[in-house]
Amino acid sequence: MSVDTPRRIVLLRHAKAEWSQESDHERPLAERGRKDAPIAGRRLAGAGITPDLTLCSTALRTRETWKLVAPELPQRPRTVYEERLYEASIGELIAVVNEVPDEVNDLLLVGHNPGMQGMADVLAGEAEGDLLVRLNSRGFPTASVAVLTFNGSWKSVEPGVARLVAYWPPHE
Repeated sequence: MSVDTPRRIVLLRHAKAEWSQESDHERPLAERGRKDAPIAGRRLAGAGITPDLTLCSTALRTRETWKLVAPELPQRPRTVYEERLYEASIGELIAVVNEVPDEVNDLLLVGHNPGMQGMADVLAGEAEGDLLVRLNSRGFPTASVAVLTFNGSWKSVEPGVARLVAYWPPHE
């Protein structure tokens, strides 16, 4: 594939989780999270976004979110549960994205805040309309989705390389 290949990075924050006695890594989804996760999947499907690859944090709440999002998509992408996404900094997230094979055009990351919002903000060198303003004023609530586009290789992903083309909080 050419280095000018158009690509999409889809960032999905896990749905609302319970506060429990479990370790943070093992917190399950709350009832609201179980309702919101499929909404995110339907939005992706409605926008014609079917990722080629999903990288999902190993935390229970991200795995449960993905299991509720995936059935809403026209086809289930290859999924890799990536422990480096749990509590990842923006630099660590970019490093994971830089390892994605170039045959992947659309990548979905299922992760946590502040990483998902930070990643959207840092990668977006530009945005359609007021999307970046909305993202920064509203934050990145649970079950939110951001879609960024860029041209090039995954190895070229760095701050400012992408355009924010969609931002969907769950209740908007």
